[in-house]
Amino acid sequence: MSKRKPKALVMLSGGLDSTLALATMKELGVETLALSFKTPFCNFDCGGGACAGDVSDVARRMGVKWRAEELGEEYVEMVRKPKHGYGSGMNPCIDCRIMMFRRAKEVMGEVGADFMVTGEVVGQRPMSQNPKALETIEKESGLKGKILRPLSARLLPPTDAETEGMVDRRRLKAISGRSRKEQISLAAEFGLKKYPNAGGGCVLTEKGFASRLRDLFQHSEKPGMREIRLLGVGRHFRLSDSCKLVVGRDMVENREISSLAEPGETLMAVQDYVGPVCLLVGQHGEEGGTAAGICVRYSDAPKDREVTVRLFDKDEKLLGTVVASALAEERYAKYRL
Repeated sequence: MSKRKPKALVMLSGGLDSTLALATMKELGVETLALSFKTPFCNFDCGGGACAGDVSDVARRMGVKWRAEELGEEYVEMVRKPKHGYGSGMNPCIDCRIMMFRRAKEVMGEVGADFMVTGEVVGQRPMSQNPKALETIEKESGLKGKILRPLSARLLPPTDAETEGMVDRRRLKAISGRSRKEQISLAAEFGLKKYPNAGGGCVLTEKGFASRLRDLFQHSEKPGMREIRLLGVGRHFRLSDSCKLVVGRDMVENREISSLAEPGETLMAVQDYVGPVCLLVGQHGEEGGTAAGICVRYSDAPKDREVTVRLFDKDEKLLGTVVASALAEERYAKYRL
């Protein structure tokens, strides 16, 4: 009887590293299934790469089956209180990988995979891709010895897949650091021409987004998915402990802000002039006047006189109007997140 081909579950973000890890497994004759994760902060696994949803296209071009898993409220709670802390922003990289890998372990059992594969490179990400962090992630996810990182494998202890002869360690790489020169060269060897440029990555590392998320956690015990989605749209101003203003930056954001408004909330727009749609979130009183002044500031209305600001609900029903003039930056800068 012929020996069964080994089977691997490959964590695929759609970026260059995870695509190379997948290509390496295919070259070694390993049966593969690609797995990606969607979180409230990103369409798919934020390992860097095709976070806009092109992951399925990568899997199709690579000729492998693809599966997506979603992490929701439990992921938000983990981000709120990560056991292993944050990186440069609000990114709980170690806890994030542990949560994803625990779910991946369940998928491995469901599909009969022998081991898991990631595109992680030693030293590429300071918080989660150093040897100590990699060891912690393996231990706490219950996958010790089961995670093969083919791009850096020869810099790490042999995994079960290598010691049991499922994968030839000599054909794996010893890449480290943040340079992509070796990966780009390897991509050429594999004939891979279409892959994302470096950059982007996890939104939780971005200073502005991290500030908004930190503010949300400070003012909401259990934020919903709507509140999370709003964090990625427009300019944000914390007017009081109970009230926040979201200001659209273009037509696309204006439409999204309108769609995210909930019953009972107030939308604003300057009458007779091009400008943003603004959403007041939470309880407000006199903060409404400040919000109107900010709304005028970001519109095309004259900044040296009063204009009319329309107040309406999510169904575009007019709630009233107020007269306001543009706030000077020194008056509203303290509110900006």
